[in-house]
Amino acid sequence: MSFYKSVKINETTELFLWKITEDYNDLYRKVSLKDVSLARLDGMKSETHQNAFLSVRMLLQHCGYTDFDLFYDEFGKPHLQDGKHISISHALGFSAIILSNENVGIDLEQAKEKVLKIASRFMDVSHLENLTEEDQIHKATVIWGIKEAIFKLKNEKGISFPKHIFEAPFELKDKKCTAQLHFNNSVEDFDIAFDLVEDYVFVCAMKKK
Repeated sequence: MSFYKSVKINETTELFLWKITEDYNDLYRKVSLKDVSLARLDGMKSETHQNAFLSVRMLLQHCGYTDFDLFYDEFGKPHLQDGKHISISHALGFSAIILSNENVGIDLEQAKEKVLKIASRFMDVSHLENLTEEDQIHKATVIWGIKEAIFKLKNEKGISFPKHIFEAPFELKDKKCTAQLHFNNSVEDFDIAFDLVEDYVFVCAMKKK
């Protein structure tokens, strides 16, 4: 399969998803890579990681960019040469990019039962009370995604998921909520959008205006 779908987050922000069904050779033949990306690709030991890397480049091409338009800063955060904001994520079987006029963070996660085993390490588990096990899995995955997306957006060392990032109460049907980052003696507010795609969860974070 090629391009899967796009999701309009707001007037200047759009998410793009790629469902990875191609093998390495199919993807490799369809992308143009700069030398540093070729070296990075060659250094990957897993074909799963290689395919995720290549499918992100396929998404770039779908959006009118190429690998040559993409670069990473010293902290590993992706940027586009034209100044458009970008965030990238992938999980087994899917890749995602989000493009925006505003600084943005995205996370894509496959919803798995094991998230409940580690939930107490990154969130207030009382937020999972009175839910079915399936909804607990999805909600815990969303909350992990909220924290990951904000972490990617801020891109600052020292941010702790349980100690610094707090989501406001929400229900899965809302598909949106707010969150706060308490860090370096300041509080920042974020708007969160999320949804389920098959058995995956995507989360987008943007600074509240």
